[in-house]
Amino acid sequence: MTDRQIPTFTELVNLASRLLGAGVVATNEDTFADAEHLLLAEPAEFRPHTFGLKGQIMDGWESRRRRGRSAEQPHPTDEDHDWAIVRLGAAGRIHGVIVDTAHFTGNYPESGSVQAASIPGHPSPEEVAAAAWTDLVPRTPLRGDTAHEFAVTDPTRYTHVRLNIWPDGGVARLRVHGEVLPDPRDLAGLTFDLAAQEHGGVAEAASDRYFSSPHNLNAPGRATVMGEGWETRRRRDKANDWVRIALAGGGEVLAVEVDTSHFVANAPGWADLLGYDATGGGDPATDPEGWFEILPRTRLQPDTRHRLRLSGARPATHVRLGVYPDGGIARLRLTGRLTEAGRASLALRWFNALPAAEATAALVAAGLTDAEAAALTAARPLTGAADLPAALLGG
Repeated sequence: MTDRQIPTFTELVNLASRLLGAGVVATNEDTFADAEHLLLAEPAEFRPHTFGLKGQIMDGWESRRRRGRSAEQPHPTDEDHDWAIVRLGAAGRIHGVIVDTAHFTGNYPESGSVQAASIPGHPSPEEVAAAAWTDLVPRTPLRGDTAHEFAVTDPTRYTHVRLNIWPDGGVARLRVHGEVLPDPRDLAGLTFDLAAQEHGGVAEAASDRYFSSPHNLNAPGRATVMGEGWETRRRRDKANDWVRIALAGGGEVLAVEVDTSHFVANAPGWADLLGYDATGGGDPATDPEGWFEILPRTRLQPDTRHRLRLSGARPATHVRLGVYPDGGIARLRLTGRLTEAGRASLALRWFNALPAAEATAALVAAGLTDAEAAALTAARPLTGAADLPAALLGG
């Protein structure tokens, strides 16, 4: 069994979130409303009769009305359309896309599509525009004031997406949910936050998400208000609340930060942290006996960043934060380093998802001949990391 489970795609990280570092690198038209609105984390809002110099102010991306090329043909042709290109905040495999036309009722596009590309490094807008694009969501009719959900089965790791709309109109938000697949060479020899979304950590399950999402626990940056953390309802039984997080890869946790910032009257009284190592094939969701203690139950203070160093922690692929009995946590940070098995697992997921040309180039850069690199790329998906050169394993 794999050491990672893939939840419903809407429960995965939004790779196109501005909070994660996503950005609009190019668009052909956003006269009415800036394309950057597509990436805002909060839901779109609408305030009627709020006008600026270009008309009703819309919380989304809106292009001008297209016209045909002549009075005899006043309507745009089928080829005429608008587009916006987004650099994902973290490269990864895309499992689903949401094209949300919230509040666009008389000015939404007739149809739309989503494409993706993998462009290594830090390309210029011109290089991005000239990339080879793959269809993730074919041209599909759109409705007004609707969050259109599209599941994606393409297993490739991508860095950019392109939203196309026909012929013009407005889209409030673009969500690109997926599995972060960092380049293992970027993490080689480093200690980092093993639970962080930007490195591939995922909140897989939680006992309660009544007030706010457990995905906030490993989100980028610090929470600025209480609503940006994870908060449960008040328990009226003798149990406690918890969140299970799959780490970026199997690793050793060296330090824990449990942050209750902004939770003044509703912080938990205590917290503990358990670990699970699924390297051998166990399932953390169904194997209660496989969990072990990383941090014993520890007293918490309200509105406080608790920094706790550890020693001798066992390797883990998953952690479970328990709070007693209930309450809110702003952030959970787990500073650590990947184990050899964790590096191998991460490198294997990354290599199997690379476009063929990038996979071959990575192997050549690691010392394989062109022929050896081409043969190993063609043999994907690999089931083990033994054939990968050491340079790709992040050792």
